[in-house]
Amino acid sequence: MMTIAIEALTDPALGSDLDALAALLVDAVAANAAVSFLQPLSLDQARAYWQNAIQALSPRSRMLVCRDDQAHIIACVMLHAAWAPNQPHRGEISKVLVHRAHRDRGLATALMQAAESAAHGLGMRLLTLDARAGGAAEALYRKLDWVCIGYIPKFALDADGQQWHDDVLFYKTLPG
Repeated sequence: MMTIAIEALTDPALGSDLDALAALLVDAVAANAAVSFLQPLSLDQARAYWQNAIQALSPRSRMLVCRDDQAHIIACVMLHAAWAPNQPHRGEISKVLVHRAHRDRGLATALMQAAESAAHGLGMRLLTLDARAGGAAEALYRKLDWVCIGYIPKFALDADGQQWHDDVLFYKTLPG
């Protein structure tokens, strides 16, 4: 049985971590995941994205990664603190990615729980996220008791650039 560890990644991220995150993002896009990018996504483009995204994290934001027993990054999630001064209680979840070779092992659930715990520890009491309507992510968030607030039709192109997909919006109130 594989042992996993979830940890916060800090800036500056190690080059090997950026390479692993790039490979994770390329894998997600190749699998037609709705994660803001179109195919083909090169490793260089993905690495540049992660380098910028990690550097841009505010002190109250977190990049959580899941490592396997050889310390390879196999999954991730980002928790962004709201930028607005009147919303210190709010955060947003993005880039919940699990490498295809490691899916169906509960990693996305574990990452979401870790992100919610991190958010709670940072004083956040309201989280939001969005996902492609009808996909595996929507089912995951519903299973984790996120509240669906609606759909936006033709929100974005699928990663293959061929069809539009609808988006579903969720929120979750944390205790406290």
